[in-house]
Amino acid sequence: MVSGDGRLRSVVLAGGGTGGHIYPLLAFADCLRRHDPDLRITCLGTPRGMETELIPAAGYDLRHIPAYQLPRSVNMNLLRTPDRMFRSTKAARAVLDEVEADAVVGFGGYVSVPAYLAAWRRHTPIVIHEVNVPAGVANKMGMRFTDHLAVGFPHQPRQDESLRGATVVGVPLRQSIATLDRAALRERARAHFGLDPHRPTLFVFGASQGARSINLAVAASAKALTSAGVQVLHVIGARNEDFDVPSDLDAPYVRVKFINEMELGYAAADLALCRGGAMTCAETAALGVPAIYVPLPYGNGEQRRNALPVVEAGGGLIVDDGELTPQWIEQNVLPLVTDQARLATMGYAAAAYGRRDGDEQLRSFLLNALASAKRN
Repeated sequence: MVSGDGRLRSVVLAGGGTGGHIYPLLAFADCLRRHDPDLRITCLGTPRGMETELIPAAGYDLRHIPAYQLPRSVNMNLLRTPDRMFRSTKAARAVLDEVEADAVVGFGGYVSVPAYLAAWRRHTPIVIHEVNVPAGVANKMGMRFTDHLAVGFPHQPRQDESLRGATVVGVPLRQSIATLDRAALRERARAHFGLDPHRPTLFVFGASQGARSINLAVAASAKALTSAGVQVLHVIGARNEDFDVPSDLDAPYVRVKFINEMELGYAAADLALCRGGAMTCAETAALGVPAIYVPLPYGNGEQRRNALPVVEAGGGLIVDDGELTPQWIEQNVLPLVTDQARLATMGYAAAAYGRRDGDEQLRSFLLNALASAKRN
């Protein structure tokens, strides 16, 4: 239910499992808190997801509820396997009742389903934010209970029939990213990582989990890259094994497991070599970082769909995971990262496609949904 005066006093945010769900949730929570420090923000998650580490560390109340993997196809039989779903929904309903939730905003992940069901049964307005094509199973389930559907990218409603009526709001980005001036921070960022302030810099990362195929291909190219004067900032991923890099290199090659301040990596970079997750594409495009995207070679192809519009706008390149070899890097990455004019053109194109206001736009979308619920 909406508060009698129409004000938003308490909101429940649901999303978990991976960074692609959690980081936009946290960015949106920060936006809500900036506008109203007294707003009660409660997050739903599971004990097994990344949210257990990230959400409390960001200062938000995290409530654990049981959540279970869903079948890939969405049909009403999902509601006829009620034991587990009943327990999950009951736990979510208890949280919504306790915090007197005025709205539920879901970002996907299995924990979103019981939140959607509990909100529907409680007559609490539901807003869904989706960043992938095709839409995730949890959010497809939620679409049965609300018309308030927001998406991160303009290509999504064109490519997925289930998203046809969605409103494009952008992807909520952390303020440290959304407000970043790369040029102003570049020298300090490179000094932070022990990099030369003036050398061309390749920034390599594989999202929160890293990417071993990218790691090995770039490491095998270390000699060629550094011999050409290119330095490398390489985030290998917290869960990936380390790898050998020659010690007699002609330029810095810095390896780190994980970067908490991702804005420093973007500021240090002339060119990124990365996966094609929705958050990665949203961040690189918003900041005008030229990028070579290496989509995950499995799944339903959403990473290629994420990256392709940026590439078509002129902001990057795509290479298949199986084609990313040391030879490909020497033939394609090396000439690009040393071509400042081409990088500048790509950066402008990426920035023209990207946007930095996804958090504010989603907040406006939520407030409009609440106003609509109050009228009805």
